[in-house]
Amino acid sequence: MNGNSDLEKRIAWWRDAKFGMFIHWGLYALPAGEWKGKYYDGIGEWIMFKARIPVAEYEALAAEFNPVGFDADAWAQLAQEAGMKYMIITSKHHDGFAMFASEVSKFNIVDATPFRRDPVKELSEACAKRDIKFGVYYSQAQDWHEPGAAIWDVPHEGVARWEEQVWDTQQQGDFDEYLDSKAIPQVKELLSNYGPLGVIWLDTPLDAMTIERAGRLERAIHDLQPEALVSGRIGGEHQADYDSEGDNRIPNAVRPGDWETPATINDTWGFKKHDHNWKQPDDVVFKLVDIVSKGGNYLLNVGPDASGVIPDPSRTVLREVGKWIQKNGDAVYGAGPTPLGDELNVPEGPRYRLTTTGNRIFVHLFEWDDTSIVLKGIRRQASRAHALIDDKMTFQVSNNGDDISIELPAGYAESKLATVICLEL
Repeated sequence: MNGNSDLEKRIAWWRDAKFGMFIHWGLYALPAGEWKGKYYDGIGEWIMFKARIPVAEYEALAAEFNPVGFDADAWAQLAQEAGMKYMIITSKHHDGFAMFASEVSKFNIVDATPFRRDPVKELSEACAKRDIKFGVYYSQAQDWHEPGAAIWDVPHEGVARWEEQVWDTQQQGDFDEYLDSKAIPQVKELLSNYGPLGVIWLDTPLDAMTIERAGRLERAIHDLQPEALVSGRIGGEHQADYDSEGDNRIPNAVRPGDWETPATINDTWGFKKHDHNWKQPDDVVFKLVDIVSKGGNYLLNVGPDASGVIPDPSRTVLREVGKWIQKNGDAVYGAGPTPLGDELNVPEGPRYRLTTTGNRIFVHLFEWDDTSIVLKGIRRQASRAHALIDDKMTFQVSNNGDDISIELPAGYAESKLATVICLEL
């Protein structure tokens, strides 16, 4: 973690937020997983890499990209309805296409498309109106459009080094020249033209981002916006302001420090026409509570289509989750992790998670067979237990040494997503 003495102040809002909206949106929404009649497995935003699309052919997609259905206010409103406290959008993904007005590279949505609008600008303003913290994702190392930028370092067809994985001669060049002439200048544009940014979310540093290069980028960020948080994928073992777990990865136990799980709402990040494997509201609520109970934040992604519309299933799921959070937010926002941990890997018996604030323990019940919950090793006396959404709905609670037992009426369930009991100590 960053050793700056001001980190506690800068990161306080993020620690309280717990739930954020990730948005992967770019030219890749047009092919949506297919290229020249062939369907490609995997995540949609990697179509240029997977199909080895030449730079000029991929550039030509920009002339077709006209997302007239895009509505920044509708996106920000959806995030608010879902109970999300911050939003992060891909300002430039690995394909090198900027979703904002850029003087650095004309390969951007304002200059290269018939749309000619700046979604990042519109979203930053829409979020500001709703008190949603706004941030941007930027692919600092990988850029399949730019000479010299990095390409995925997993061996492909016997080629191990990213410098040797180019499939178009236009991709050949010097990495430092790319970093200094495009990546850092574009990050500076984002920091200069879009108001206060909550987070600069970096990704896939590969071995290209050495400690020196990562340090250079971090200094450029904090020189312009000292309050902005830098996510944990800056590279070079550089100490960022908080850590990012692996994609869709939730740790098995409480994890110390500041961390976040970025996750998909189906199987892809960028829109993919054949991916309909949508998570259901109960699964999303469980993952949110599970992550909070282990000390982290949940950054849940939506992938708008080429018209600029967030798919209906994503919106439906998020609104259902938001209805639950609206009633039970006290057990999520600003909540600390479980004081126990034994409940995290219990294969049988009640399925529940614990979060905490002050002298309260919130018991999130997802499913249970018994009519009681026993919390072992609390080592404090319980005074009362009640439904979080109804202070008058009380439960019998008893202390037995270091254990606390909460009696539940037979068949009791306040919500099909999660029933929350507030235990006061």
